[in-house]
Amino acid sequence: MRELKNQLRYVLPLWFVLLITGLLPDNRISIRVRGFLASFFVKKCGKNFTIASGVVINNPQGLEIGDHVYIAKGCWLNAMAGLKIEDEVIFAPYVVISTTQHVFNNNSVRFGGSIAKPVLIGKGSWLASHVSVKCGVKIGKGNLIAANASVTKNTPDNKIVGGVPAKIIRDNIDTKASFSSRAEFEKSRK
Repeated sequence: MRELKNQLRYVLPLWFVLLITGLLPDNRISIRVRGFLASFFVKKCGKNFTIASGVVINNPQGLEIGDHVYIAKGCWLNAMAGLKIEDEVIFAPYVVISTTQHVFNNNSVRFGGSIAKPVLIGKGSWLASHVSVKCGVKIGKGNLIAANASVTKNTPDNKIVGGVPAKIIRDNIDTKASFSSRAEFEKSRK
């Protein structure tokens, strides 16, 4: 009965929203509309959630999203054991996060079953393209996870992390920006 309730409350409506809005182009307006509509069908969602097309969210009843989160095209998120994305997190295209992991039994994964552990993505972090995050991992606040990294262990705050398996490369330090919005960029080019 619980599974049926989750399917009707979260999974099917979210799938329908992502399907219908997937026909829209990925521009500033449609990613906001898609995020607004999707926000009703996850466990908890903050303000200004934006989401690109082609995103797959499995088990949205376990997903918590903070304020000002952006999920780019083609990301795949499995929130079965609980996935918490804190405020101001950005996912680049094709990030994969799974809160479950297959295990072997009698030298075979086919009937080995799975383990499940929650994942936390800390405030202000940026997961670059094609990053994968293993179940049970806590990514610290203010992290930059480099493209193609495979994060298998917890990371401290304010680090640049990369590689397979991911390792700390250096501290992540603030940098002065030359613009903060598209309007500022276009104004500076005149």
